[in-house]
Amino acid sequence: MFHLPRFLIMMILIFAGVAVALAVVTLVGTWLIERAHPPAGRLVDVEGGKLHVVELGSPDAPPVLLLHGASGNLRDMQLALGAALAARYRVILVDRPGHGWSDRPHGRADSSPLRQVQTIHQAVTALGVGRAVVLGHSWSGALATAYALAFPQDVAGLVLLAPVTHPWPGGVGRINHLAATPVIGPLLAHTIVLPSGYFLAPAGIVSVFAPLTPPDGYREKTAVNLLLRPSEFIANAQDLVDLKEFVRVQAPRYGDIRVPVVIISSDNDEIVSTDIHSRAIARQLPQGKLIVLPNVGHMVHYAAPDRVIEAVAEVMATGSR
Repeated sequence: MFHLPRFLIMMILIFAGVAVALAVVTLVGTWLIERAHPPAGRLVDVEGGKLHVVELGSPDAPPVLLLHGASGNLRDMQLALGAALAARYRVILVDRPGHGWSDRPHGRADSSPLRQVQTIHQAVTALGVGRAVVLGHSWSGALATAYALAFPQDVAGLVLLAPVTHPWPGGVGRINHLAATPVIGPLLAHTIVLPSGYFLAPAGIVSVFAPLTPPDGYREKTAVNLLLRPSEFIANAQDLVDLKEFVRVQAPRYGDIRVPVVIISSDNDEIVSTDIHSRAIARQLPQGKLIVLPNVGHMVHYAAPDRVIEAVAEVMATGSR
């Protein structure tokens, strides 16, 4: 009869014990994070679930839809632009499916920007929002352009901030590929992601803002820690891993976007290449305008909020004619 060596049995027991301990830490940590950052708006019914939406400004003002990027939620856009835009517009901020407090009704299928657009459009329609300017940052460059292609009658124009629009060389990080993998992904997400991510988050925030400095209290004010919850971490990884193939298929269609588009990027964005994405889509758009800011990095909505607000006003004036 075969017997495992005693040291191997001990190693298995130790590994199992550590895994259980980390799972408990993740469970408790998730509860604490959600308690610290409850929903800030309302939950709107969509097919298969609910989307978390925050509305600012007068309901009678021209509407602007703000779409956040990867590894975050609607509070990022709200902190940078919400109050300033709300002085002139009806501002609708949405947690993308699987992020913040929004459900992910269709699982992995919701990694598709088009599928997310369809779900977000349901929520926006339920709110009675008319033809809107759609503003998307980073990952949501693909989302905002998908919105304009899928629902052209409901889009007055686009403002794209450091957008992802085209396929790029390389990947999106080994941890995201692992997290998006069945079995392995949930195992990692329910054990090591939250404990390690809690301490690694500050460095990640500094990196995404470089060469600028993050605003004081950014992590707390934007509820970044919500990303460390297992379900959201997996959703975010799936979004990132599946994005390249989506934009590969969508990119040839950008010439069909017939509304005004302003693109704002930086000449030194180390997260999303301005040459690969912003300059490329600007050449394809019939009414595209590219603004390249010097030395401000990826978070252009924090670096130059006034320029972003000017872009919204420009697109709104032109697209609403």
